[in-house]
Amino acid sequence: MSETHCDEGGETAGETRKPCKFLSVKEAAEFLGLRRSTLDHYRWVGGGPRYRKHGGRVKYTEPDLEAWSESRQFQDTATRVR
Repeated sequence: MSETHCDEGGETAGETRKPCKFLSVKEAAEFLGLRRSTLDHYRWVGGGPRYRKHGGRVKYTEPDLEAWSESRQFQDTATRVR
C-alpha cells in the first residue's frame, strides 16, 4: 500500500503545498464512518490506517486515511481489487 503524505513532493512554479492537517482519533473515525474503538483496535492489532504520535496523542492525516480506504476496495466477496 502506498500512502500519500502531506510532506511529499516538491513545489512547482506558482504552487504552494498545503500544510498537513492532523485529525484526532475521533475526527478520523468520523471521516471514515467508523467507531473510535475500531481505530483503537486497528492500532492494537495492525492493519489500520497509518498514524502518528505527537506528545503521546495519536494523529491521522486525510491523505493517509484516504489511501488506507482505497486499499480496501473489493469488487465482490471473492475478489479484491488491486
